[in-house]
Amino acid sequence: MSELGFFILESLIKCLFVLAIFATLAGFATYAERKVLAYFQRRIGPDMVGPFGLVQLVADMIKLFTKEDIIPSNSQKLIFAIAPLIAAICAFVSLAAIPMLPEFTLFGHTIRPIIADINVALLFVIGTSGLCFYAIFLGGLASNNKYSIIGGARALVAIISYESVGALALVAVVMLVGSFSLIEINNYQSDGILSWLIFKQPLAFVLFVIALFIETNRTPLCLTENEADIVSGYGTEYSGLRWGMFFIGEYASMIAGAILITLLFLGGFNDFYFIPGWIMMILKSSFIFFWYFWARAAFPQLRPDQVMRMCYLILIPLAVLNLLITALFVLL
Repeated sequence: MSELGFFILESLIKCLFVLAIFATLAGFATYAERKVLAYFQRRIGPDMVGPFGLVQLVADMIKLFTKEDIIPSNSQKLIFAIAPLIAAICAFVSLAAIPMLPEFTLFGHTIRPIIADINVALLFVIGTSGLCFYAIFLGGLASNNKYSIIGGARALVAIISYESVGALALVAVVMLVGSFSLIEINNYQSDGILSWLIFKQPLAFVLFVIALFIETNRTPLCLTENEADIVSGYGTEYSGLRWGMFFIGEYASMIAGAILITLLFLGGFNDFYFIPGWIMMILKSSFIFFWYFWARAAFPQLRPDQVMRMCYLILIPLAVLNLLITALFVLL
């Protein structure tokens, strides 16, 4: 097979792999979250359908496929129908520039577990994942439901505000590394655990994690769908597969966020002593993903005014201060 033919085949397989694996992981994450929350709250969780409740995933999938798809009569029907697609598409597109594992050799060809290695991968990932908020805002606005509009508006304000926090935190990382490439950022941390950026940029790490919780609509910082509310925020009017698309997009974004934190701050897929890099990548990303469940079980939901006050009065000044200190360090 020619190099061009192998490249095309390799790219197609990578795209199918990302779609299949991450869509499956998004479904499995719902089971994992329910089990983790059950352990935290001293209850059982899914245990009736199949061994350890594992077949509950199939039951949930059947329910989503067979549930009636209702479009409100007074809604903006086209926008209402497109919004869930935006959520899922943007989440999966952002995965295209994220290196998942170290490269390996197969049939004499070097395989790089990344769909598109671009030199501004960090900008691409932040830009495409940031577009997911359009799905939330448009879905809430098109529903012709006051609770959906409130949820969509709260999401718009929070995500735009906290994108500033996340961006300022990442600028400090880029200043140290000197590149927007996620491969270069990973290679920068290849000299052992002390070269991990979490030790060189601890404040940027904390700020980015907080911003990521807002971006992925996770408790205790979620304003789009407050668990204390009776209604379901922007998704109040959605049902069936359209609601499922929002769901898959959210969990795919969570997985992408866990991988991104690992690449940016926790050494990426570099070897750790005798442990291969691909095993470390899976372990670290899984641990970061577990934080989403841990935070939801451990912390109460914050009020919208508390979330926004924390952003503008605490986090943005800290991000700017961290940026100035990093700039002085680089210059000196």
